[in-house]
Parts: sequence; structure tokens; C-alpha cells
Amino acid sequence: QLQLAESGGGLVHPGGSLRLSCAASQASLHYKHIAWFRQAPGKEREEVGCISYGDETTKYADFVKGRFTVSRDDAKKTAYLQMDNLQPEDTAVYYCAAEIWRAYDPHCGFGTDFWGVGTLVTVSS
Repeated sequence: QLQLAESGGGLVHPGGSLRLSCAASQASLHYKHIAWFRQAPGKEREEVGCISYGDETTKYADFVKGRFTVSRDDAKKTAYLQMDNLQPEDTAVYYCAAEIWRAYDPHCGFGTDFWGVGTLVTVSS
């Protein structure tokens, strides 16, 4: 059973950067898309970005506006979320999730077959 663990969260000043990692264990990331979500206090969970298995096609939420980049290194069994120009409204618990690749829909679609436990990102001066 695939297990995911996020790391890299913390406190950052507005305008700063963080890189979150999503490390897989018990199984590889082969034939898995990876998505990032976030949930701010008192708000519903929202999609951030995802990266497909194979061609590494990416999709992003509109609010990302070129500030965030999703990547993956399957040899290291790790996916990443690089976040630049962070703002207070980006404060949230960030989660990664894996979606099993399916031939009829080969690109990521924010599916959630496996979840990580989350890492807190706080953006504050």
C-alpha cells in the first residue's frame, strides 16, 4: 500500500519561497499521478496543482498564477511543490495525493487514491 509523507512546511515571510516534498514509501510512484491540495483554516480543501505520470503534464489552479511549480523525481520516489512569492492567503495545510494512472484518462485530474498527512505552511510577517 502506497504511503505518502509531506515535508518542507514552515513559517515564511510574505514574498518568500518554500519547497514541499511528497515522499512515497511501501510502493513506487510509477503509474501514479501526483496532486497537491491545500486547506486553510475554516475553508474547504482546494486543488493546487498536479503532475501526470509519464509525460509529466501539469495543471494548476488559477490562483497559482505562475507562482507554484509541481515536479517529480520517480527515481527518488518524491514529488515537489515549489512555491514562490508566497502571500498570507497561501497559509494552509498542504497535502499531496496520488492517483492511479488509467489508460482511458492518462493525465492527472486531482484524483485521490492515496493521501499524505499534510504539512503546515504559514505565511506571515
